[in-house]
Amino acid sequence: MTAPLWTPDQTRCTRTRIYQFMQQLNRSHALSLDTYDSLYQWSIDDSPAFWGALWDYAGVIASHRGDTVLEHPERMPGARWFPEARLNFAENLLRFRDDRPAVIFRGEDDTRIELSHAELYRQVSQLASALRRQGVTVGDRVSGFMPNIPATLIGMLATTSIGAVWSSCSPDFGINGVLDRFGQVEPKVLLTTDGYRYNGKVLNSLERVQGIADQLNSVETIVVAPFIDAQPDISQLDRAVLWDDFVDSTAEEINFEQLPFDHPLYVMYSSGTTGVPKCIVHSAGGTLLQHLKEHILHTDVGRDDRLFYYTTCGWMMWNWLVSGLATGCTLILFDGSPFAPRPEVLWDIAEQEKISIFGTSAKYIAALEKAGVKPRESHNLSALKAVLSTGSPLAHESFEYVYRDIKADLQLSSISGGTDIVSCFALGCPIRPVYAGELQCRGLGMAVEIFDDEGRPLRGEKGELVCTQPFPSMPIGFWNDPDGRKYHDAYFGQFDNIWAHGDYGEITEHDGLVIHGRSDAVLNPGGVRIGTAEIYRQVEKVEGVQESLCIGQPWDNDVRVVLFVRLQEGLTLDDALIKQIRDTVRAHTTPRHVPAKVIQVADIPRTISGKIVELAVRKMVLGEEVKNKDALANPEALELFRNLPELQS
Repeated sequence: MTAPLWTPDQTRCTRTRIYQFMQQLNRSHALSLDTYDSLYQWSIDDSPAFWGALWDYAGVIASHRGDTVLEHPERMPGARWFPEARLNFAENLLRFRDDRPAVIFRGEDDTRIELSHAELYRQVSQLASALRRQGVTVGDRVSGFMPNIPATLIGMLATTSIGAVWSSCSPDFGINGVLDRFGQVEPKVLLTTDGYRYNGKVLNSLERVQGIADQLNSVETIVVAPFIDAQPDISQLDRAVLWDDFVDSTAEEINFEQLPFDHPLYVMYSSGTTGVPKCIVHSAGGTLLQHLKEHILHTDVGRDDRLFYYTTCGWMMWNWLVSGLATGCTLILFDGSPFAPRPEVLWDIAEQEKISIFGTSAKYIAALEKAGVKPRESHNLSALKAVLSTGSPLAHESFEYVYRDIKADLQLSSISGGTDIVSCFALGCPIRPVYAGELQCRGLGMAVEIFDDEGRPLRGEKGELVCTQPFPSMPIGFWNDPDGRKYHDAYFGQFDNIWAHGDYGEITEHDGLVIHGRSDAVLNPGGVRIGTAEIYRQVEKVEGVQESLCIGQPWDNDVRVVLFVRLQEGLTLDDALIKQIRDTVRAHTTPRHVPAKVIQVADIPRTISGKIVELAVRKMVLGEEVKNKDALANPEALELFRNLPELQS
């Protein structure tokens, strides 16, 4: 068997919250759990007991819990969790009211803002009172077109404290991209800033906000939080008011609405690269309980931790990050480019703010390595105990880079789930070893399996990632889907009564997971299924290749693998480099993986949250229409793939 890159010692294990949780379960349920595997199996075999025990251990605040944990466990969809419970999401995140830091914001321009738990509570109370005064009530929508700053967090907490529904987009979305999202949910109030900073540039938001408001008739008030200028000019913006003029400065207490466990909390959006985004509705109780599990048990977050994730407010990792408040930890928020003004900027912040849990994307880690950044040599990271990575599969080489050049003694957790479940199917585990290329474990209470096309479980083979039992953070449904058909077809159309997530993966000999890419992007040359991540891992090892994207192109009654590469500046793809790429792929995979065509492109299109868009590129190559380019960070890059002469032969 492969040797692990890291194994926690016994002392470290016994200090973790997941270890303490197991000891408590052993006492209260007369169990003898002593490993993660035994805990996981129990969490699946007796799912209601597990989620009930987690509720108690995490200290969920509720005016009523009720006796029933799970109603209709045989239905997917249709199961109901804690059907008698009454709680408020924001109340759980604002449970601490002391002077310890709740939020520290760091901006690209070196701005630093710190709010204590007490000050955060006070500012949320002022905005919540103002929203009530504006007529916002249970079930109304409030949307944020915001950078990742404290005001965004305050807006979400104020909205959810009164039982309204929060939805957000990052300010780099275009007008149509925002309308495709907010236009479906019809917010009553829109929160925004005057602008934001990225990569050394100041970008104004107000012109786009007016363009959005002109077509969003539901919006009664636009609340502008100053961010670029202390007193921005909003005189040309209809229905607008500055933040300080809107909030109720006399408010001191929050009336937390007590609502059902499955009351709508968030509307989140699919990437929307192949059509209008799906509006996925998540519940307050399900999101809260799932995030408490992932923070406390899988990430070992406690009051003394400083939790950071590099994310925008348009990516589900923002929603995941801010739930950390329920543990009493300190959130570190950052807005701006992770490479401006220098590649080490986030590690400067990690050192200065003593970040203990550092979250980012797999692409960022790969880019750090290519830039030659070695934080272990340049920064004091003594506080750092975990690095989290998601967004795409983390390559073996990136695992090795983290332990070699960032820190040798930490938990490296490649995690995977999605907007669809506002959480993860596969996670880290502070009491298990880390193996290169593997996600450490399946999440507690998540009956994750890999199925073949006939619905048979697989081990050590690639197939569809599924979940065979209900879990609390399953969406309530989709917005404007009254009969639930769109929701059913999205996740339950492939296997009856079983969630099919759309990932292509395998369960390893260590009972970890490997994700090989999205199922809908799987290549099929000669009838052999190939995950795109298998090819990217090899190609991006090649000196000079910055990043790559591959698709399957129908050709000669089969499918051929076409690889697009973006090279380091100044390099040109030649026969020698093509041969090196093909030889590398062939040596480490199979002849079926070797691309038939290798083509250099100046850029690779990606969503605003940073994911490459294989399906949109495939549509361009096949001459099909890409309907929703506003979902892309760089839509102009798609044109690079239209009518390529190299693909005509």
